[in-house]
Amino acid sequence: MTAPRCRDYPLGAIGSVLGAAVVLGVTTLVSWWAGHPLGPLFALDVVTGLLSWAVAPLVLWWPVQATVVLSVLAAVSPTATPAATIGAIQVARRKPLRAAVAVAAVGIGAHAVQGWWRSSGGMPYGWWLVLVTVGYGGLVGWGAWAQAREALIRSLHERAERAEAEQGRRVAEARMLERRKIAREMHDVLAHRLSLLATFAGAMEFRPDSSPEQMSRAAGVVRDGVHQALEELREVISLLRDDDSLELHPQPVLADVPRLVEESRSAGTEVELEQAVEEPGEAPPVVARTAYRVIQEGLTNARKHAAGQGVRVAVRGGPGDGLEIEVRNALGPGHAPPGWSGGAGLVGLTERVQLAGGRLDHQEVAGEFRLRASIPWPP
Repeated sequence: MTAPRCRDYPLGAIGSVLGAAVVLGVTTLVSWWAGHPLGPLFALDVVTGLLSWAVAPLVLWWPVQATVVLSVLAAVSPTATPAATIGAIQVARRKPLRAAVAVAAVGIGAHAVQGWWRSSGGMPYGWWLVLVTVGYGGLVGWGAWAQAREALIRSLHERAERAEAEQGRRVAEARMLERRKIAREMHDVLAHRLSLLATFAGAMEFRPDSSPEQMSRAAGVVRDGVHQALEELREVISLLRDDDSLELHPQPVLADVPRLVEESRSAGTEVELEQAVEEPGEAPPVVARTAYRVIQEGLTNARKHAAGQGVRVAVRGGPGDGLEIEVRNALGPGHAPPGWSGGAGLVGLTERVQLAGGRLDHQEVAGEFRLRASIPWPP
């Protein structure tokens, strides 16, 4: 591992280590020689203290090596003991337990040498060794606890960051799914709208002998329909592009079914509606929206593949009983497969009903195309 550079540590950290070593070293020197005549050992203690102060800041970059040097100086003089203790703290705090134990063993040996040849203030030599051993053991234990605590905090931060990233991903996926759902809803609306326009345009093409008033009314319907279709297409494109301003498009409800039927009638399709629904305004959004799309798809298919044929729409049910929907229309001559309606058709409708927990069936019986849906409605 590359040693940290000087600028990796602020001057405050360097000054703190040096200041602590100087203050504690001077305190040790004064307390050791207070009331004793100065002699050659005093000069040794001063020189050793100066050397330890010079080495002390190096424990920030090379804690093990610098602490071993300080331990050797501590074997010579007690004035190096504070700096050696600071080094042991750095090793216990930053290095693996094995390195901390090895450095502590060196420190205990150095102070054993110091206590052997220097007086320890009247304390028995055995108790001196016990005190030194307990001190270094406490430093190693504290360092191991501090490292474990830091690792725990770091892991919690990482888990929080991962959870935040995961939450962001889930939000993005939810927004994408919501956008797709809205775009799909708009596709159904747009397909219905374009089928109405095609019906009116076909009437204008095949009935050129219509009165000017009828032609004008049909042209107005086509113009309004094109305008609405363009607005709806613009909404679809905006929903698919915009990530920051996604807004829910108003969803259809069961009360909109008569208006849907009236649109088909205005396009020339004879539609008979039988609606016997208990509390239609209380229908859950998923139930109401799915029922609306089933009827819309049935009317669109009838208009495309059985033009001119009457359609019968029946909606029955209520809370707890579920919703039963049936759309029936006679098959015209040379009719196209009714399952196709602009790409999604009955395949997509079946998936929609199944997602709502219901079932969709369609078949040709006795010259009729019958579309049946059963959608659960919780009580």
